[in-house]
Amino acid sequence: MSLNLHCHLEGCVRPDTASDLARAGGAPAPAGGWDAALRMRQPADLTGFLAHVAAAYPVMGSADALRRIAREAVEDAAADGSDFLEIRFGPATHRRPALPIPAVIDAVVDGLDDGRAQTGLLVSLVVCLLRHSDRETNLEVARSAAVRAGRGVAGLDVAGDELRLPSLEPYVEPFRIAASAGLGLTAHAAEAGPPSAVRDAFETLGVARIGHGSRVVDDADLLAWSADHGVTFEVCPTSNILTGAAPSLREHPLHAFLAAGCGVVLGDDDPVTIGRRLGEEERELLVTGGLAAERLDAIHLRSVEVGFMDEADRAILRAAVVASPATGISA
Repeated sequence: MSLNLHCHLEGCVRPDTASDLARAGGAPAPAGGWDAALRMRQPADLTGFLAHVAAAYPVMGSADALRRIAREAVEDAAADGSDFLEIRFGPATHRRPALPIPAVIDAVVDGLDDGRAQTGLLVSLVVCLLRHSDRETNLEVARSAAVRAGRGVAGLDVAGDELRLPSLEPYVEPFRIAASAGLGLTAHAAEAGPPSAVRDAFETLGVARIGHGSRVVDDADLLAWSADHGVTFEVCPTSNILTGAAPSLREHPLHAFLAAGCGVVLGDDDPVTIGRRLGEEERELLVTGGLAAERLDAIHLRSVEVGFMDEADRAILRAAVVASPATGISA
């Protein structure tokens, strides 16, 4: 059983696909090759991590490329054994003069639909606002997502440099638009910023799901507040180690989240970047990370309850979690 609730499309681009798309589009190959450009092999910081993710941007500027990358992301998650993939991306990054934001979203929706049709994997799409985008761009992204609620788009997120751009006020209206359309809401917070960013996102944007949130464990009062208010943290173990947000799997903040009574769900964040998919993440958490199987079962159940999906898919996954306890995962 595996439910992936935090995965970025931009970190799912296969090196061979990047090579094909670059060649077709006349883009130069990176000096060290696509695998070296897209994959991060040693821990560093968030800036270094994001540079590897951004290496894929030059090949994501056409509808055909986005459809292919989205379809392959579903295929790869299905091959890894995932039962549900909630994938997110920032449309503003990929728009071009001949490819406006609505067309960017439509291309990804089409690719995900193709992947689901081919594999049977249950998939939802979360659209990301970007902190460095201007207000009008983020409003356009939110409106484009809202009109596609229930027709390919399931949620809204905000991501980006929270240290340089900490204010959430610019995203209040976009999140209001998304909430009015019935979209699920989540926000990256306290990955690099202070623990207080989690409460700020909860109170300002109305989110109960937080991307990463690793710094919350530095503030015992805020950790307890998060548990009391039903906050769910989207944890990406290996990614957090590579960005310096966690020293190891055994010392990962997820253990403190669980001990405090907070909700936890899992994701592989950018699987090509980290060189690991969620199935391996879960096995390593059980084998070397000190996570008990019953804890992983609770994570799976939480994932079903807070995932952005329609109720028919939720019922399917709820039954699957009960039928496939984590004690069945082999090393």
